[in-house]
Amino acid sequence: MADVTVDDYDFSTGDAGASHVMNSEAGQIRVGGHMCIKDHPCKVSQVSTSKTGKHGHAKCNFTAIDIFTGKKYEDIIPSTHTAQIPVVKRQEFSLVDIQDDGFLSLMTEGGEMREDVKLPPYPDNFAREIQTAFNTGKNYSVCVVSAMGHDQVVSIKEETA
Repeated sequence: MADVTVDDYDFSTGDAGASHVMNSEAGQIRVGGHMCIKDHPCKVSQVSTSKTGKHGHAKCNFTAIDIFTGKKYEDIIPSTHTAQIPVVKRQEFSLVDIQDDGFLSLMTEGGEMREDVKLPPYPDNFAREIQTAFNTGKNYSVCVVSAMGHDQVVSIKEETA
């Protein structure tokens, strides 16, 4: 049997295998918070709670909007049961280039390049708006939202010197 050393393992990525979601009691989720409905990361737009019924559970009725597609979802969960909360991160990047295939070249404040984010399919014409703004020759920064292994540009603004 061969000797196994530290050099045999790849530690180059910082991913510790962390989950894309956390658990929370459904009764603790509020309007403006995030939750997963049918495996879609959503922002809660409405919550109503029913009273305890004959079988003992108060139920929470959630209405939420998918943060990537804008599609509306609804779900009813007993208030004491667990619901999944997506880990949502927002990051600012400088827009360096837009490739012909729709991928963006983005740069962090530290100078690291990222080229795995595409022009957003939602909302309609937002990708065209980003392309038009970039073609003016001015410097722009974009905000990228990441949740559940998906990254999408959600806003663009002109950088001021």
